[in-house]
Amino acid sequence: MSLISRLSARLQNHPKRVIFPEGADPRVIQAARQFATKMLGVPVLLGDRQRIKLNAARLNIRLDDIRILEPERSDELKSFAEKLEAIRKYGDTNLKGDPRELALNPSYFACLMVATGAADALISGATTHAASGLRAVLQTMPRQTGVDTVSSMQILESEEGRFGHEGVLFLADCGVIPEPTATQLADIAVTTAGLAGHLTNSHPKVALLAFTTHASNPRLESVKRVQAATELARRKARELSIACDIDGELQADAAINPFAAQSKEVQGAVAGRASVLVFPDLNSGNIASKLAQHIADLPAYGQILTGLERPAAEISRGASAHDIFGTAVIVAAQAVDKAYLYPTATGPGKA
Repeated sequence: MSLISRLSARLQNHPKRVIFPEGADPRVIQAARQFATKMLGVPVLLGDRQRIKLNAARLNIRLDDIRILEPERSDELKSFAEKLEAIRKYGDTNLKGDPRELALNPSYFACLMVATGAADALISGATTHAASGLRAVLQTMPRQTGVDTVSSMQILESEEGRFGHEGVLFLADCGVIPEPTATQLADIAVTTAGLAGHLTNSHPKVALLAFTTHASNPRLESVKRVQAATELARRKARELSIACDIDGELQADAAINPFAAQSKEVQGAVAGRASVLVFPDLNSGNIASKLAQHIADLPAYGQILTGLERPAAEISRGASAHDIFGTAVIVAAQAVDKAYLYPTATGPGKA
């Protein structure tokens, strides 16, 4: 059973509200219909009601159990404008512009819905540049405790289970930070591991990647940075009580291929069995994830934003309805407390 199928089955007991700022996009409408039909929660589509209804009719899609919300007609508009005014005055952001006009912007409105608990998770990016959606997220949504870095991860899955945890591999950062520092790489490693463990109920094995493996005397600063990040990540994982194994620096083959790890005499819990891959920079992460999707034809979901208190995703403008639905399942599952998502014999949520 795929990760999306497993999470969907659990979400039926803990349905969530997922908000889409680009609610009139046909792919979003299709994904919302599937989310509602499978009884995973309530999709919330932002946008012009008549346009959404027209696009749904063209696709012969029912809109029952799907909420449509027009920001300019919403009861929350006034309070959201006031919240943006407070952020502009007292927040640690460079928020500019008229608060009411910003509140009318679907990206900001959706972020505030999630930040205030009026929705459980957010998916944006279907029709907008990533920078626009990320700007709203970074300016309005609170950070995860103990973490300063907001980054992103892509989830790849192989039906054959050839790599990662039961075929699921988490790649980070593939969409946010161009040249992360050692501290940022450590944050990326730890927040991705935390979410990987939440979604799979596994003990994540995290590999910080480079073009060398355990170099004893590295000359390049890029390799030294990964080595420093590995130690920082181990320390931060202990501080935040995130259970995982972390190793670095490792070459990609030594991280995911047991034979390659053995041939290169790499030992430890991560060697050849990594489920989380942390790339040294955005170039390598983004290129690797897109090659895997388009050459290996692997299902991919995300980008899932990490380092935030609330679940959010910034998808690609090239995402399909299937991709959007899968991402919706992931962020919805992220909003469920792990004790309820994976109840134990004595834990919460056990019927």
